[in-house]
Amino acid sequence: TRPLEKCYTIVFVDFLYTKIRTDYEIKEYAVYIILGYTIDGKKQILGLWLNETESKHKWMQIFDEIKAHGVEDIFFLSMDGVSGLESGVKAIFPKTIVQRCIVHLVRNSIKYVPSKDYKAFTSSLRKVYGATSLKACHTAFEAFKQQWSQYPGAVDVWKRNFTHVEQLFDYGSNIRKIMYTTNAVESIHSSYRKVKKKGAFPNENA
Repeated sequence: TRPLEKCYTIVFVDFLYTKIRTDYEIKEYAVYIILGYTIDGKKQILGLWLNETESKHKWMQIFDEIKAHGVEDIFFLSMDGVSGLESGVKAIFPKTIVQRCIVHLVRNSIKYVPSKDYKAFTSSLRKVYGATSLKACHTAFEAFKQQWSQYPGAVDVWKRNFTHVEQLFDYGSNIRKIMYTTNAVESIHSSYRKVKKKGAFPNENA
């Protein structure tokens, strides 16, 4: 219920599943987490929310709630690719630039690649999203598509999401390093799991 900042330069959204005791039973819940950076660079956890599953509708409720608590603008939002989340946040904060987490895209694409090719495949990808300019990015992407055409499922992940790679180059390298991954909020997950192992259910994994 605390008031929030009027503006956040970037927020990271993610969730994790964990087991929580409710009355006389233990149930699994999705914990929704939003981490934001203020204008002066300070990190804030905007809140934690519980729901039985992850869904676009719950995220929209959450963004409605933080707007009611004073948030007027979010410059950037970094996410792992929940279906409908981008349209959901833009319905409430229409000027927000939504960035897919590049690390999650890598993980999604290597599902279609044999383990023996992981190293070479990810090396080719780094030349795409780690390029020094948008022109170099496009050149590397064309080479990537040709080199790995034998794995169309993996290549298609990047074709569908290439706009999220291109828009990174609208900003300087320091900003790109912050935008391209949700690691900032995932570190909160790691801390939570460490605390949970020492808690009431040491034999339950979050």
